Amino acid sequence: MIAIGGRSALAGGTPSSSRGLGIGIEPPSSSSPKPGFVALSDLGSVNSRLSFKGSIRIKAMEGSRTVTVSETDLNTNGHAGNLGKSQSLLSSIGNSTNIQWHECSVNKVERQKLLKQKGCVIWITGLSASGKSSVACALSQILHRRGKLSYILDGDNVRHGLNRDLSFKAEDRAENIRRVGEVAKLFADAGVLCIASLISPYKRDRDACRALLPDGDFIEVFMDVPLQVCEERDPKGLYKLARAGKIKGFTGIDDPYEAPLNSEIVLTHKGGDCDSPIEMAEEVISYLEEKGFLQA
Repeated sequence: MIAIGGRSALAGGTPSSSRGLGIGIEPPSSSSPKPGFVALSDLGSVNSRLSFKGSIRIKAMEGSRTVTVSETDLNTNGHAGNLGKSQSLLSSIGNSTNIQWHECSVNKVERQKLLKQKGCVIWITGLSASGKSSVACALSQILHRRGKLSYILDGDNVRHGLNRDLSFKAEDRAENIRRVGEVAKLFADAGVLCIASLISPYKRDRDACRALLPDGDFIEVFMDVPLQVCEERDPKGLYKLARAGKIKGFTGIDDPYEAPLNSEIVLTHKGGDCDSPIEMAEEVISYLEEKGFLQA
């Protein structure tokens, strides 16, 4: 079906001396069994230069099967092959048009067998200074010691690169969570235990991330720590700046935090000496073991 470095000609037209990749094309009414050649560089304009209407036939050079392609098919970016089937699989998502999902023979199950674990997203949410990052790091350390592969998507870290173009306005915060959710989904599909640690204050955004994954693969961990405690900790000094009016739209001060109602795991501040990050992380480990995520 493919000729490299051969002469090319349009069906029913004159030969071209352009060299390159070619495919054989012949009109269905042609009395000659010999196909002409169309250079791939010419395919985009084939329809306007063909001297016939209707279907054409693309013939294999080595005796493989002939594929019939309609005139309409040639308008779909000029790709040859079973275009009717391919065209039906094209989709448009957002501003992306004429895209198609490509499957690979190495799938999530195979990757999980290799890693001896099941990919999932552990989404840690809570106020600033509630201990999200500390628990995330403790959890990652425990998993690493057990020979399990994890990766942390930290709210501040992703804003150093992937999301550095986003502010803290409501619409940008929503986009921040959407992007992290999509990246976390890819990690989970790779078989990795993905730990996302973000304030993620709005329920609708967290629910949208949950909807990206199969049932059970999104594990919401709520750091249930009172605002007063978080404000007393204030390791970055952000609450003080927010109270002074130097930071606008700060979660818990002049922007709401919508606490989860049905989290898989709730890590509660019990007053006085609270549990250490390691102890809290062990609660998450227990859940992962119970649900079978630490084995393939």
